[in-house]
Amino acid sequence: MASGIRDKVAILGMGCSRFGERWDCGPDELMLEAFNEALGDAGVASNRIEAAWLGVCLEENNVGKTAGPLAQALRLPRIAATRVENACATGTEALRGAAYAVAAGAYDIVLALGVEKLKDTGYGGLPARTRGVQNDLWLPNATAPGAFAQLASAYAAKHGVAMKDLKRAMAHVSVKSHANAALNPKAHLRNAITEEDVLKAATIAAPLGLYDCCGVSDGAACAILTTPEIAKSLKPGAEIVTIKALEVSVSNGEEQAFSAWDGAHIATAREAAARAYAAAGVTDPRRDIHMAEVHDCFSITETVLMEDLGFSPPGRAIHDVLDGVFDRDGALPVQPDGGLKCFGHPIGASGLRMVYEVYQQLLGRAGERQLGRIDRGLTHNLGGHPHQNVCAVAIVGRAGA
Repeated sequence: MASGIRDKVAILGMGCSRFGERWDCGPDELMLEAFNEALGDAGVASNRIEAAWLGVCLEENNVGKTAGPLAQALRLPRIAATRVENACATGTEALRGAAYAVAAGAYDIVLALGVEKLKDTGYGGLPARTRGVQNDLWLPNATAPGAFAQLASAYAAKHGVAMKDLKRAMAHVSVKSHANAALNPKAHLRNAITEEDVLKAATIAAPLGLYDCCGVSDGAACAILTTPEIAKSLKPGAEIVTIKALEVSVSNGEEQAFSAWDGAHIATAREAAARAYAAAGVTDPRRDIHMAEVHDCFSITETVLMEDLGFSPPGRAIHDVLDGVFDRDGALPVQPDGGLKCFGHPIGASGLRMVYEVYQQLLGRAGERQLGRIDRGLTHNLGGHPHQNVCAVAIVGRAGA
């Protein structure tokens, strides 16, 4: 009988590169930047790592189709290394592979690392692939801003929300992310903005404007995982952070094939969250989760996810947003590091970057953006469009919490 991975896997160390337009380095330097921090944090030598998972979404971006670049850049000792990809949820997918391996007892100490060098493409948004059935036949004209703009329109229609009110809530989300990122030295976009800046910005895909869209960045993030017992032996007396749940849900196509889906929510987010809550013993998400990092590729996505993740009742997310519930000093802080919107979105690294922030907050290392004491945090990673996607939800917290 499956029992999940609750408290079976500890995070021994984590690292994250600075995100941004990193013309100064290639993916190997980004991987090293994150890895060296994680190795120092873990307090182990690299030859203690027994297996590794590399998350890269677009192998065209100077990284390749195998895990070879990871093994070579980090000079790993000829261990098993696997490259994984699951759209924008790639970083969490790498973490899942590593965590499940430890929980299964296959290895004692493992590495999960995600990296992406998006700026090298010279493209203003996420690069558009031109091969494969999904892109050539199913979604021939879809763009990310266009697809998520439809999510906004559907949400407004379903809940009877005036578009001007929804746009105000979306603007608050963006202003919040910029304010938080201004306190984060590793964030890509650290400029403060105002609600007026957001509302007057150029339209990208109505109702989404320029400031409603996340940045395109280079970066890497990683985690070194082990068992709680080994973590305690290596770090006697230290606070141990464990994984409570890590669940993934992939769309089976119903959202785009049938009329039952209302277009106003992310079905896979609800499914992955429900499984994660059951595995972690969370019965009231708004009470039991103390901070969250969600896949805010667009401001509307974060807004809608507050309901999909159970943080707000149906139709109430915009009111909670405007009331400051999810601000850094609110009841449930969301994106205290700036999120995808401002920390940046190097696809393969994003899921691990989210866990990195929760880990830092749990250990009291977040500097100026440090929250009060938290015991559990949630990360949500989304890949694809609202009507066809993969969602990953992880819950991490203090050992025993």
